[in-house]
Amino acid sequence: MHPPHPQVSVVVIGHNDAAHVADAVRSALGQGPAVREVVAVDDCSTDGSAALLDRLAAGEPQLRVIRRPVNSGGCGTPRNTGLAAVTSPYVMFLDSDDVLPPGAADALLTAATGADAEVAAGLCVRRELPSGREVPWEPGLYASPAVLARPARRPRLVHDTLCVNKLYATAFLRAHAIRFPEGRFPYEDLVFTARVWAAGPRVALVPDPVYVWHVRRSARRLSISLDRADVDNWRARTHACRTAHEILLAAGQKRLARRARAKFLDHDLRMYVRELPLRDEEYRRGWWAHTRAFLADYDAADWARDPVAPGRLIGRVVLASPEPCDLPRLRELAARPARLCPPYVRAEDGTPRWSDGLPGITLETLLTRPAPLLPLAVDAELRPRARGVRLRLRLHELYGRVAQAGPRSVEVEWRHRDRDGTAVRRTVPLRAAPGHTWVAGTTVRLDRLATLGTGAW
Repeated sequence: MHPPHPQVSVVVIGHNDAAHVADAVRSALGQGPAVREVVAVDDCSTDGSAALLDRLAAGEPQLRVIRRPVNSGGCGTPRNTGLAAVTSPYVMFLDSDDVLPPGAADALLTAATGADAEVAAGLCVRRELPSGREVPWEPGLYASPAVLARPARRPRLVHDTLCVNKLYATAFLRAHAIRFPEGRFPYEDLVFTARVWAAGPRVALVPDPVYVWHVRRSARRLSISLDRADVDNWRARTHACRTAHEILLAAGQKRLARRARAKFLDHDLRMYVRELPLRDEEYRRGWWAHTRAFLADYDAADWARDPVAPGRLIGRVVLASPEPCDLPRLRELAARPARLCPPYVRAEDGTPRWSDGLPGITLETLLTRPAPLLPLAVDAELRPRARGVRLRLRLHELYGRVAQAGPRSVEVEWRHRDRDGTAVRRTVPLRAAPGHTWVAGTTVRLDRLATLGTGAW
């Protein structure tokens, strides 16, 4: 059943984004009868964005434009400005360089009103531009509809720190004084979302795509989430994560607070570690020292559950070494899927450990970890031949677990980077080889791949 009348306000924020803001606003106006008003907040642009919005508003009675006289330096203040101005029972947020897919507001409003929920959330899709490749954000959370009496019923919610793929009851936000951090506060959505979960709302989840997050890696001005070349970006991110944890803890949401710390290890830490070998020495040292200080607040319980999970193992290595070390190996461990590359060192009593240089980091739980969760290392090498290209694969032993599993074959998959669902698969036999490895080889049909799609495979 659809709600009987317009009940949603969409707050669109922007600063010097004349190239995209009109598309964002039109996507909000095009949501249909669920949307009562669109409030566009221009954060003191100097590129003509405000005049563009005024022209749009002249022909769109649903659109109101608010001009901020001074630039705030962040996203939180203009969102707060819009939140204070909305007149609808429900509110959504939209950034000027993104869009709402058709039906997003209706799907969220229907879920919220049908479940009497203060918050409704749906699937966000990251769209890489210009390729158009789409990657869902936290798809496991939105695999099927669900209603949660409170967020603690599904702690995985703390992994979805976005504020834009959700619809909020306006009265709920105002009653709990839930606002964004003001001024220049990078990663403000982590703090806002923590405040929402800390208030214990009833939550409705829908599998519908409700937000398209445009990722423009070649843009002249990178977004905050992509502009990670300065260590200050990492400091800002850890500050936001610490603040979010403190908010949940202060609200008595201990389970969510614990999960937020685990999320930092599994997501934030791994993302930055993957880029660490690419940075200069000054960045690495600053990043390493700051990360050690941040992780020093973690207690024994934070490390106890699955201590060889990739994020936890990376964190243990950082804490154990006063200087940056093993960066190429850490980068592989931070990848998805994780790869624990050689050397595979053992103590005198046979206990697996990270390295001789860090003997205190033991890996004994790898001996009992389920085989599908092992961070197995597979090397791949393309070798040109007279009659084509040969792909050679080598699977490394991992403290005896691979031999114990008895590998027989490997499924090789070539997947097109920009075309979802376009793939070529082949099952290839594995054979034991010297050096505690297993090897496999197969011919790569470049001509066949080319017929399925040009570009990267």
